[in-house]
Amino acid sequence: MSLGDDNGYGNDSGRTDDGYSTIGGTRQTRTRLPDGEGGDSYGTPRRPARKSRSLVTVVGVVVLLIAAIAFANMGGGGGKGNDGGSGNSGSKPNSSSTAATGTKPVTGKNGSIPSGFAHDEQGAQSAASNFAVALGSDGMFNTDTRRSIVQATHDPAVVESLLAALTKAYSPGFLKNVGLNEDGTTPSGLTFVSRTIPVGTKMVEQSGDTATVEVWCTGLVGMAGQGSTKPVTATWFTISEKLRWVGGDWRIESSSQTEGPTPVNGDNRASTADEIAGAVQGYGGFTYAR
Repeated sequence: MSLGDDNGYGNDSGRTDDGYSTIGGTRQTRTRLPDGEGGDSYGTPRRPARKSRSLVTVVGVVVLLIAAIAFANMGGGGGKGNDGGSGNSGSKPNSSSTAATGTKPVTGKNGSIPSGFAHDEQGAQSAASNFAVALGSDGMFNTDTRRSIVQATHDPAVVESLLAALTKAYSPGFLKNVGLNEDGTTPSGLTFVSRTIPVGTKMVEQSGDTATVEVWCTGLVGMAGQGSTKPVTATWFTISEKLRWVGGDWRIESSSQTEGPTPVNGDNRASTADEIAGAVQGYGGFTYAR
């Protein structure tokens, strides 16, 4: 996989200098018609038509960069994508896919990232979920914490070449385009948000010391606070991680990302920038294991 593959990083992929630009989508403003205007025969107001909001944001950029660079360096193939995403194919999940396994969550840490996952299907899925959280975090935008995250989540054989490529990717210009200062710090009075939240996992393939796990995720990304021009938005995507058992734990050998599955947006009132900033500062992230 190269930076010119179908993940949107080709020369004519539609990517612009704006880190929040769209690929195959446009930003739209939702307008609700007054009651009684365009309603149906039961007097219910018609829900306005919605065009797809772009789902390619910084969270997507982070994982896509990792996938593209790792594949380019190692010659890996593309991920399996979103199998069964349409709901019309594939087998239905059984109760064990969401039930507790009885295995205690890991207690070890590799830096700030959980470690010591079991050498089985449950351990691989837990590892993949935790890795998705770490790689979609705001720590990836800081040079020192990015190194720690990559070292803790990836096969040591690919770490240095991946870090070198990521240093170029997270250039001062890129950081500025997503609303950060050129050194990766957040402008005064604002809160930078970049979080990935796993919704579910699926074991695609497992054989001995290798496993391929798909993690269905939602993500939050943007800049919260008064005066922000990059509001926090939600995204949906699926990460495919090829894992290898290295040094007594699961590590990422390569990864890729696809868009969706994406549910229909609800009619929740959008919170203010200050409310979002307060929530991000007041609610910590999760460690995933089951």
